[in-house]
Amino acid sequence: MIATALQSGGKLMLCGNGGSAGDAQHLAAEFVATLDHQRPRAGLAAIALTTDTSFITAYANDFGFEGIFSRQVETLGRTEDVLIGISTSGNSKNIVGAMQVARAAGIGTIAFSGEAGGEICSHADIAICVPSRKTMHVQEAHIALGHVITLTVEQILGHQ
Repeated sequence: MIATALQSGGKLMLCGNGGSAGDAQHLAAEFVATLDHQRPRAGLAAIALTTDTSFITAYANDFGFEGIFSRQVETLGRTEDVLIGISTSGNSKNIVGAMQVARAAGIGTIAFSGEAGGEICSHADIAICVPSRKTMHVQEAHIALGHVITLTVEQILGHQ
């Protein structure tokens, strides 16, 4: 799904809270820079929706924290894009909202969650649920899975 989006001129958007926000930023950087500096390649369009602190603080102050990601998806997202929503519980309201907006706009959705799956999975085209209830283990698996996905996309796109 991600490779197809990138091939058609789309981008990957990622969002999460706390450690998952860090994971969103980390994975976006792997796509834009490169997964392995020993194998340089052209950048792949990805953006972490967690990085614009001016927007996040202004929007949260005026309208509430729950809409910080859905507003960005609504404004920046296009049908050829993909959104990865990362939530260890699967129930973060701002991630659920972003997934709902993406789905309604025809944007591909991927959920990264923990064992319980949570509400984000019901708004995902693909749900990846790590079989653990321990936040730290779920986050460790999310970053490892993100690396595998990045490598797979690179291979599909011929960046080997």
